[in-house]
Amino acid sequence: MSGGHDLLIVGGGPAGLATALHAVRAGLDTLVAEPRRTPVDKACGEGLMPGAVRALGTLGLEVPGHPITGIRYIQGHRQVQAAFRHGWGLGVRRTTLHTALHQAVVDAGVPVLPLRVRDVRQDGTSVTVPGTGLRARWLVAADGLHSPLRRSLGLEVKTRAAPRYGLRRHYAVPPWSPYVEVHWGPYAEAYVTPLGPALVGVALLTTRRAPFSTQLESFPELAARLPAERAVTAVRGAGPLRQRARTRTHGRVLLVGDAAGYTDALTGEGISLALTGAEALVANVRRGTPDRYEADWCRATRPHRLLTDLLVRARQQPALASRIVPTATRLPRVFAAAVNALS
Repeated sequence: MSGGHDLLIVGGGPAGLATALHAVRAGLDTLVAEPRRTPVDKACGEGLMPGAVRALGTLGLEVPGHPITGIRYIQGHRQVQAAFRHGWGLGVRRTTLHTALHQAVVDAGVPVLPLRVRDVRQDGTSVTVPGTGLRARWLVAADGLHSPLRRSLGLEVKTRAAPRYGLRRHYAVPPWSPYVEVHWGPYAEAYVTPLGPALVGVALLTTRRAPFSTQLESFPELAARLPAERAVTAVRGAGPLRQRARTRTHGRVLLVGDAAGYTDALTGEGISLALTGAEALVANVRRGTPDRYEADWCRATRPHRLLTDLLVRARQQPALASRIVPTATRLPRVFAAAVNALS
């Protein structure tokens, strides 16, 4: 294929597809390269915060899901919760979200090529994909947590922190709460997200390398609500979760979504940040100020990155980890302010 496009987006996940939708609205000639068939499932908490729901709304999307009214932390007999002040969140299956975004991109007339891109070449005016004839003024790396493009461009930054992993499974049980529940155990956090009248998703975040069932045993009260025979999906895993990039801009290559860097899933803002980053990226390309994207990305994600990093660091210190929920319980207004600042 040949021809000069405005934007070539590598990766057809939520970040890449949202970038494509913003680009079409901005009048940019856009195409997406994604080798996997839609929908793509992924180990994901599947809870959309109100900000993510609003961001999808600006793209004209109403994704079906189960309403979420807030966040609840639980540790033993202690618990604290905060309701969202500005709209509801949604529990949405990852496959449902991906399908909706993909269909919107197809309906907008954006070509989605079944192409895997691991390397690019660039000069002062364009980026090309070797062996394909594809050329664009700008290339967006939206190829996920372990981005091959980030690595091939030398933008990967090694981290010294103990690696954390995510595991997810679904259970055919009615949700018992309209909140996303975060259960704090001795070795892991368990996220319970209502996804439908008779479906919940359970995501475990941990440094331990052990099977899902073994990890769940650390939460006996939660495990009692989730009998093994009610599991309706296989366990999916992801990680290590923490990924760093030296920069979000590298010549004519711009990074977005998880490829741009990821701290942890602990505060559940991955989709929100992907949508925010997509909008900022396209706005700067449209204005002809791509050099401002790095600053805009840092500013938009700073509150999330700082709070998430603080919680993860505390989590990894035994003396502090056991105090997170008790402290939030004693300071419910501070907890509510933090939840709503990020939502």
